[in-house]
This record gives sequence, C-alpha cells and structure tokens, in this order.
Amino acid sequence: MTQQALVRGEVEFRAGDGPMMAVPDGTVEIEIADDSVMLSWQEGADVSTTAITREEFDRYVSEGKIRV
Repeated sequence: MTQQALVRGEVEFRAGDGPMMAVPDGTVEIEIADDSVMLSWQEGADVSTTAITREEFDRYVSEGKIRV
C-alpha cells in the first residue's frame, strides 16, 4: 500500500555502486515491505525512485528526517 511521507533533513541512498545521493526535502510516496522501503518523489517533470533498507527507513523516522 502506498503512503505519503515528508522528508525533512538528510536522507541519502546509494545509486548502484555510485556515491551517496540525497532525497530532496518534500513529499515522497513510500511503499513499505518487510525488508525494504521504496521512496518516490517528483523532480521537475521526472519521477525519481529508490529503495532503502527497512533498518535505514526506521532510523530516518526515529531521527525525524522522514515523517509518515
């Protein structure tokens, strides 16, 4: 089930084997699975999507960087 959340603070993900990249502050759609969370957000005309581990997601929520 897709939910909306708000990113406020430094939320990062790794794109493949590349460097860490930031999810911009603002509204994101999230889909929570047992072991990962899919984040999607609008950047201009494009939609960006990434997956982070459930552990990372829970840490960002506890730190107040992602507000569900």
